[in-house]
Amino acid sequence: TFYDSDEVHFYEECRAIADWLLTQTAVRPLVGIVCGSGLGGLADLLKDQVAFNYRDIPNFPQSTVHGHAGRLVFGTLKGRPCVCMQGRFHLYEGYPIQKITLPMRIFKMLGVKTVILTNAAGGLNQDFKVGDIMIIKDHLNMPGFAGNNPLTGPNDERFGVRFPCMSDAYDRELLQMAMDVGSELGYSDFLREGVYCALGGPSFETIAECRMLHKLGVDAVGMSTVHEVIVARHCGMRVFALSLITNQAVMDYDSEEKANHNEVLQTAKQRAQQLEKLVSTMVIRMKHNNNYS
Repeated sequence: TFYDSDEVHFYEECRAIADWLLTQTAVRPLVGIVCGSGLGGLADLLKDQVAFNYRDIPNFPQSTVHGHAGRLVFGTLKGRPCVCMQGRFHLYEGYPIQKITLPMRIFKMLGVKTVILTNAAGGLNQDFKVGDIMIIKDHLNMPGFAGNNPLTGPNDERFGVRFPCMSDAYDRELLQMAMDVGSELGYSDFLREGVYCALGGPSFETIAECRMLHKLGVDAVGMSTVHEVIVARHCGMRVFALSLITNQAVMDYDSEEKANHNEVLQTAKQRAQQLEKLVSTMVIRMKHNNNYS
């Protein structure tokens, strides 16, 4: 059938992109980092950089969002080989969901063991403040409820199993490490943990939607990350993810507040250095031996 040949083709397509990248750089990354809105500065911490614009990588998707640079950067963090996506892909850009998560497949084929994802999100938890960093401990996948899951379609066993477990999607050891590193760096005042909910976007949430999600136990809401987590777990990589709370979701009809993307980028700028410090310290501490990978 069309599907089967297409599926085989997809694996080969990923393989071809990964092989092309491996011929272009000597870096063999163990950690893959995805930078959220306004958080591309993480890539600038890498030494001995080799960078590729998405448009120069054969068959790679391209980012259309302001605040997302659209570069894949290879390099080292204190000797640890890393690859960094500056700019990600979202459902609201009109990409098929398999295309959005294609970089996770590439990460795996490059040899990445651990994926670190960052995003900008709206805070629903009433104790959260703008500028807080929330470590994601679990997620709600709203597009998935509607049948839009990146693993839809025939399963290619070369990537992973048909029905991957998601109850351990967010690595507990890395979560604990982040808390420890955060308290050493003096970040305890603004470091939180919680549940992230992904919606399709691009319109921001209505007040009724925010109230509903809050009742469901959601702490922060955004338009990304969850799809990448599912695919990263499907192909056996460890996952750590965090949200920068860039605005407080509006829960009250009397409120004058309005969500906007500039506010998101502004907050990201103010807190970016601390977030970068947290992530880079974690990367330096990670061991990629058997009990950790």
